Amino acid sequence: MAREPTPVAPRRRRSPRALRWLSWLVPALVLLVWEALARVGWLEPQVLPAPSRVAATAWELTLQGRLPHDLGVSLLRAAVGFVIGGSIGFTLGTLVGFSRLAEAVLDRSIQMVRAIPFLALLPLVIVWFGVDEGGKIFLVALGVAFPVYINTVLGIRQVDPKLLELGRVLGLSTPRLVRRIVLPGALPSVLTGVRYALATAWLALVVAETVATSAGIGFLAMDAREFLRTDVIVLAVLIYALIGVAADAIARALERRLLAWHANYAADPRP
Repeated sequence: MAREPTPVAPRRRRSPRALRWLSWLVPALVLLVWEALARVGWLEPQVLPAPSRVAATAWELTLQGRLPHDLGVSLLRAAVGFVIGGSIGFTLGTLVGFSRLAEAVLDRSIQMVRAIPFLALLPLVIVWFGVDEGGKIFLVALGVAFPVYINTVLGIRQVDPKLLELGRVLGLSTPRLVRRIVLPGALPSVLTGVRYALATAWLALVVAETVATSAGIGFLAMDAREFLRTDVIVLAVLIYALIGVAADAIARALERRLLAWHANYAADPRP
């Protein structure tokens, strides 16, 4: 008589909270090693100050009111530029994604502008906008528009033709076909473009804030360079890193909320 197979115990799934804490393990170890090397004198304070020194500098600038002010200015510039650039990129991407005529008219010009580095545009931006806020917001919007545009076009073009055919068989009109099938199908790619755009927004803002400005995290770093304040420069770099992590976490939360119907996102354990 054959023996019944021994049931295999199901694998324990790590909880999202455990994975979230695990994702911070490597950054925490880096900070600990960095602090230890600085305390034993292997890292010169003028080259790379200890994290505790950077934290003390952050607290000092916060009490002075300078850090909250500069951080608020940078966040406002990034937010305004992101909204403007994201709206333009999504609109152009939708047009090109749906229309071969729009692609023939617009896409080559958009790709040519996308290939221009931010630094090459700075002199022209200063001529156009002077040293006011408009130039900085323009650079952020320009950097944000391209990732959103490319991923929107890609998402629309990758919608399964069988789903479109099914929608036509069910008698859906073109507007309902777009709203019910095309845009939801393109949404994962669009949100990927949003994540890339968030990173590009800060890259563009760093470039913009290094020229003719009197406030912002970039200005804080450039001003510290003149006085050899390495601790302030490192603080600015860490702030950019933390903002990037926070922005990516917001984008992931948006993905989980808007794509709860999608099998690949419904049980996403990532933080």
